[in-house]
Amino acid sequence: MKNHIITISREYGSGGRDVGRMLADELGLPLFDKEIMNMAIEKSGLAADFIEKKSESVSSKFMLNLLRLSLKVPNVRISSGFNSLSVATTAHTKLDADYLFQAQASVIKEIAELGGCVIVGRCAGHILWDYPNHLSVFIRGRLDDRVQRTTETYNMPEKNAVDNVKKIDKHRANHYKSYTGRKWGAADNYDLVINTSYTGISGAVSVIKTMLDIKAE
Repeated sequence: MKNHIITISREYGSGGRDVGRMLADELGLPLFDKEIMNMAIEKSGLAADFIEKKSESVSSKFMLNLLRLSLKVPNVRISSGFNSLSVATTAHTKLDADYLFQAQASVIKEIAELGGCVIVGRCAGHILWDYPNHLSVFIRGRLDDRVQRTTETYNMPEKNAVDNVKKIDKHRANHYKSYTGRKWGAADNYDLVINTSYTGISGAVSVIKTMLDIKAE
């Protein structure tokens, strides 16, 4: 299983990140999550405070760097306007996010080429769809269970947790649709869909490991 690439997409509060962490530990594989953002920042030369503040301006030099990164990444939709740098420099608000996505996609591809790993989020399942030894997983759960996990994890009132779960799910769905052209969470877009309301975290890990065993046969 050392050569397997497992990508995990997840509903908010489903425990998908915990599944990824436990799976990586049990398989002895590196886990990549928020680290991908930092790697993209470093690779592209983009300052961290630019990401945090979502600045509406960016240098032409930086956009050229990101454009170079995006040219080698398959399976990624590029918004109209990318065909011309002069056009891109006049549409900062939308293209800032687009160029950042391209940088992350390039990093994800490079990580996968190094060998086995577990990657959480970042549309990695779509980016690496045709990659050898790749298993794409979607983690979901019943709304009430996800709300409960959110209230316990972040110590927030139930009403706030409900709002957070719905808001972040909507954001992830829109993000996925924007960059892949597909519906987030639809079974056809993943090799395996797991409901942690039934399996729990450790059960989900067991299901994934069983799937890897079957895939290796």
